[in-house]
Amino acid sequence: MAHVFISHRKADHVEAERLASELRAAGHTLWFDEWNIQLGDSIVERVNEGLEGASYLVLCCSASGDSPWMGREWMSTLMRQLSGARVKLLPVVLTGGRPPAILADIKPADFVKDWSRALKELLQALR
Repeated sequence: MAHVFISHRKADHVEAERLASELRAAGHTLWFDEWNIQLGDSIVERVNEGLEGASYLVLCCSASGDSPWMGREWMSTLMRQLSGARVKLLPVVLTGGRPPAILADIKPADFVKDWSRALKELLQALR
């Protein structure tokens, strides 16, 4: 099964955790900030470990827009992918918004429109 890093805004925590839980229930290994960063941990170190170990980064697009953390996560993943690393960036419309312009050629899963269908599409992409 895949090692999946969930990149999301704090404003979308409820939806992002639901998505992470459903992916974990399907057998995938998940990196989700609140599950992987403990009191006293270096946040930057834990995020870096999560990114290094991920075979997929799920970029959760938000009605609240992007965030600096999300930008660093998806941009570094895209650079690694373009440099030949075996990592794939998967945009999802979690609460609204749209993927960054540079990712316009990648079809996103639309959880706003139809959660069940989007989850099914995402699980197929993680195979």
